Order: sequence, then C-alpha cells, then structure tokens
Amino acid sequence: MTSVNKNHFGDRLFETIRKKENFLCLGIDPHLDLIPEVFQKRIKITHDIYTKNNIKIVESFCTKLIETIADLVPAIKLQIAFFEQLGPEGFGLLSKLCRLIKEKRIICIIDCKRGDIGSTNNAYANAFFSKSSPYPCDAITINPWLGIETLNAFEHYIPKFGLFILVHTSNPGAKDLQEQTTIENKKLYEVLIDKLNPIISKNIGKHNLSSIGIVTGATYPKELKHMRKKLPSSPFLIPGFGKQGGSTADARSGLLPDKEYKNKFNSGIINSSRDLCFPISANNCNDINSWKKEIYKNLEDNISNLSV
Repeated sequence: MTSVNKNHFGDRLFETIRKKENFLCLGIDPHLDLIPEVFQKRIKITHDIYTKNNIKIVESFCTKLIETIADLVPAIKLQIAFFEQLGPEGFGLLSKLCRLIKEKRIICIIDCKRGDIGSTNNAYANAFFSKSSPYPCDAITINPWLGIETLNAFEHYIPKFGLFILVHTSNPGAKDLQEQTTIENKKLYEVLIDKLNPIISKNIGKHNLSSIGIVTGATYPKELKHMRKKLPSSPFLIPGFGKQGGSTADARSGLLPDKEYKNKFNSGIINSSRDLCFPISANNCNDINSWKKEIYKNLEDNISNLSV
C-alpha cells in the first residue's frame, strides 16, 4: 500500500478511498430533533437551540459517531450550519471534531458553501486552510455563483487543499437557475463547468485526479453522467443519495473504476447523512454500546450495497 500524499488533495482523496476500499462519505448533520434518546438519559434536548444541554448532547453524539465508524469511511463531511446555531461553543465543537477526524486519518470536508470576493474571501480561505486554522480540514464546499473570481482567494492553498464547487445541486430548486438555458443554447451549469475545466486541469495529481472537485446531485442522474464525461479528472461529491431519492446506480454513475486496484470505483465520494447517522435500528437502542454496534452494522450494509 502506497503512502498517502499529504501535499495534494486529489491524491490524498484517491489513496484514502483505495485504502478504505469504499467511496462512502459520512455526512454529519446533527439534527437536534433526531438525536436518539440514548444520548439524553441525563440531560434532554431543549426547544431553545443555543443551550448547554444541546451543546453537550451534540458533542457526545458526534464524537461517539466518529469513533465508531473511523475504520470504515474514507471521508466525513461536517455541515457547518448545525454547529453555527450552537453559538461560539458550537464553533469550538466544530474545531474539536475536525481535529478528531484528522487524527483518525479520515478526509475531513467542511460543508460551508463559502463564496465571496476580495478580502472577504481571503478571510474565508485563511479560516479553513491557514497553518493556524481553528478548523483543520482537507476541503470545503464553494458557491461559485458570484463568478469564477470566488476561487481566487483559495488558489494559494491549492492543490494541497481541495474545493468542491456547487455545480448542479441535488435539491428541486436547482432547476431555477442551474438549468436555465443561455442564448448559446447551453445550460448555466454547463457554462460553469466550461469555465472550471482549465482550473481543474491545472491541479491534477499523479492519480489523474484534481484537487478541484464539484458537487453534483444523484437526484439528477442524466446531468451527473454528462458532467462526468465533461470532467474526467474532477473528484465528485455526490449528495442526494438515500433519503433525497437518488438511487445507488444513479449515485455511482458519477464515479470511475480504479482499474489498477481490484477495479473498485474511485474519483469521487457519495455522501449520505440521515441514513447513516440516524438509522431506525440504532435509534431504538437502550445503551451506547448497542447503539455503536447498530451504527457500525448499518454502515457496513450501506458500503456493501453501494459496492454491488
């Protein structure tokens, strides 16, 4: 097994997927109303969002979740909004979880959808990628719809760190703008990928995978396949699998075979959150050890189903 290249995100992602022999990304979205009762035996979730109880319960839930599945998944995506709503302590917890994920040698992605210009974007880039970053991660999500200049501030940190750029998202409202047709008979998302292609090509690593990736939803399989043909060297982050309605086959169509390693799929990750964090079998457990066993088994089953 080759050592993981620490200086190129695309290589790091590719090699970690190889090592774990799967392409599943665990999305940690700690919905307060979904956290099981087993985490609320001493204290309870409160209706007021920003409370000490909620912070303690979310920390316990997220920490135990990461520790339980650390040997299985190649990547974890943290949705920043669920930590931001918990105030400064929530951001402190985000920092702690980033460090824990890195300690476990898992690819850490922060889903923050940043996208601004000038000094504002410089501050965003420093927040996540500088040497003194309080949120040490491997990649973040970017909203490029203010223009390609939204990427400029991050160039200093690429290709060591990665960007997943929102191109065609999984939500129904994606059609409102992303699929609008221009006078040149191109969809807006197609205009965007044409502009991204040179940046993607500029940052390709030894596994023919760039550090510039895109977000494209499994709920739009036709567009997903089209984008994979147009962007063969871009890592795909594929949401919309499971609860949102994307099928296994739809999601996997955004990946590419790793022909040199058991012909398993690589070049992207399929994200799942609720199906992995809150399976019914684990929600009904009476103790933490039983909960851990159900979480682990459910994750193994999901990996097996995706790999078929």
